[in-house]
Parts: sequence; C-alpha cells; structure tokens
Amino acid sequence: MDDLIQTRTVRIGDLAFTVDVAGPESGAPVLLLHGFPQSRHAWGRQLSVLAAAGYRAIAPDQRGYSTDARPNGAEHYSVPAIVGDALAIMDAMGAPRFHLVGHDWGGHIAWTLAAQAGERVISLAVLSRPHPAAFAQGMAKDPEQAGRSRHHSTLLESGAADAMLADGLAGFRAMFARQGVPAEDARAYIAALSEPGALEAAIHWYRAAAEMRSRDAPPVSMPTLYVWGDADITVGRAAAEGTGAFVQAAYRFEEVAGAGHFLTDQVPEVVNRLLVAHLAAQG
Repeated sequence: MDDLIQTRTVRIGDLAFTVDVAGPESGAPVLLLHGFPQSRHAWGRQLSVLAAAGYRAIAPDQRGYSTDARPNGAEHYSVPAIVGDALAIMDAMGAPRFHLVGHDWGGHIAWTLAAQAGERVISLAVLSRPHPAAFAQGMAKDPEQAGRSRHHSTLLESGAADAMLADGLAGFRAMFARQGVPAEDARAYIAALSEPGALEAAIHWYRAAAEMRSRDAPPVSMPTLYVWGDADITVGRAAAEGTGAFVQAAYRFEEVAGAGHFLTDQVPEVVNRLLVAHLAAQG
C-alpha cells in the first residue's frame, strides 16, 4: 500500500469501519465502494493517483468486510442499510457532497445511493455493474445473462460459506487467476474473506437484496461514467449497453476491449485515466 494512504477507523453507531484515505483534506471528496469478493484493497491503485490529482479519496471496507462492522443475520445487510453506511461515512468525513465510484456490488450500491440521495452526489462512476434496471432488461433480452449470473443462486445455497472455506477458498483463487487478478491482490481479498464470519457476511448481501435486478429502479441525474470490459464473465453486452437509458444527465460509456470483470486489478491505468478525466470534467 502506498505510503500516502492512511488507514482510519470510522465509527457509525455500534459499527466501526476500516477506511483508507489519501489526498489533501481540502480536495473534493471521492467515495470508492468495492464489490464482491473484494475489499477496500481493490482501490489501492486508484487512491494515490486520485490524491496526486488533488482529490480526497476515501475507500472503506463495507459492512461485513470491516472486522468490527459484521453484524449477525442477513437482515442487517439490506441495500438501504449499506447505502446508509456510505452516507454516514461521508458525514463522518465532513463531506456533505462527494463524487461517487463503485465496482460490482459497490456499483449497485452506488447506483442506488445516487438515485435516492442525488443531492449529495456530484458525479457518478460505475465499473462493471450496469444500472439495476438495465441488468433486469439484460436478463430478459440476453439468453446468456442468466448463465453469467448463476453464481448468485450458488451463493444462496445453505452452507455455501462453509463449503467454500473448507477448500481454502480454492474457487475464488482459481477465479482470480482466470480473470488476471495479480497474485498480491488475490491474496489480500482471500485474507479478508478468511476472517471469521467475513464470507458469510459478504454472502448476506445477496440474501438481503431481492431488488438487485429491478425494472423499477429509478434513473440517476448526475454526470455519469460507466466502464465495462467486453470480456466480463458476469455482465453481458445487452445490460452494459442498456445502462445509458437510465442516466438523465451527461453520460459516457467506455468499453474496454479484452478486459474482464475486475477492472481495477486488470487495467488500473485505464481506470485511473478514465476516472481522473471524468472527475476533472465536473470542474
């Protein structure tokens, strides 16, 4: 981890979140939300670049991933609860308005937060994860999308976490290797998920989110960047290309040829270039 990145604890009620922060306190805040099965380490190559560009970059381990923000029971992992965490973290950081960036599940939270609390979001950038309504449409239009999303049902099976942990998370290790995730990053993600209760908590996100693909998900109304790799094994072209219909503001869709799902690990330079340009365009 870059020496300029500070790790802090942010307390929200009974929960304590581990948060990496980089950049000047006077810089425009940028909240970065990780996905599954990753952690705040997914943004390690973005934090220092954003800091160098003058932004205040903030990357938390979200609910279930932070050691001291891991309540028992799926009922604690609803999308509204996780959106509330993100807003409360930014309150604690003294950021009434901020730029918002999300990847994968963090992208779903970002789309939802931007739609529900748009007055707080200066701009939005999402990696890999399409708008929830576009995802729903993609499931209907693209016969292959259901297969791409089959891991969702696997995770909901009884004892899924125990089964995965029993073989040392070999499935995740193999997936990261196939997807070109550097070994150092894969080790960080595996270590986080190997903590007691962490994988079960991460799976609770799926159990608590019946609305994760909703045709009724509202549009967003701030400048938005959406980045998708055309080799993404979980998100097909129909859902990716349909996302723009749910942005009622300036919109940029960037397709990265040959890139898969884990964009911050696979093509960090591309992600950095696109993010800095997107943020700079907001003035």
